[in-house]
Amino acid sequence: MGISERKEREREEMKEMITTAAMKMFLEDGYAKTSIRNIADSIEYSPGTIYLYYKDKDELLYEVQRQAYLKLLEAFKAAVTLQDPLEKLGQLGKAYVKFGLENPELYDLMFIIRAPTNVDEQLHVDNGLDAFGFLIEILEGCMKENLLVFKDIHLGALQVWSMVHGLVSLNIRCRLKIMIEDEKDTPMVLNRAVEEYLNSIRA
Repeated sequence: MGISERKEREREEMKEMITTAAMKMFLEDGYAKTSIRNIADSIEYSPGTIYLYYKDKDELLYEVQRQAYLKLLEAFKAAVTLQDPLEKLGQLGKAYVKFGLENPELYDLMFIIRAPTNVDEQLHVDNGLDAFGFLIEILEGCMKENLLVFKDIHLGALQVWSMVHGLVSLNIRCRLKIMIEDEKDTPMVLNRAVEEYLNSIRA
């Protein structure tokens, strides 16, 4: 391995160490309470070292979000196994809900926390493109066979995403207790909500 290759590997290893530590602290302590100094202390480096890789905490958040979107995409690919377009859409909706229920703090970082205003907004858009594209692809299959009421695929995607996002967000913010007395029933109730919604948008 040449010098340039070794330096690039060391750079990637350092970035991975930083983002791993940042994600852990964002999830455990909260984004607002975490500082670059906290992160640097946790990996036993100076804050200046982190600034060699990320200009500030906000840019670091976007990198953590990028990794989280990859986890979401992996969850989609693992869950969506059927061939029927509508059944695939149902699997996708339930996979989204499952991801949100199992990773509430991470979901908050991805979708609920206010996005930083001093970072290129395109970074946030790019982060979620593959996961959103997975939904678009399934909707295309449904609409090609005239299985849904939607005429505009992007408006349809927005509506489907808003529905499952709403379920997860209400749960994360503890707004479903008025409807679900026993917390262990939450996955079942939300999955039934997904099923009822998909029935309502069938052509």
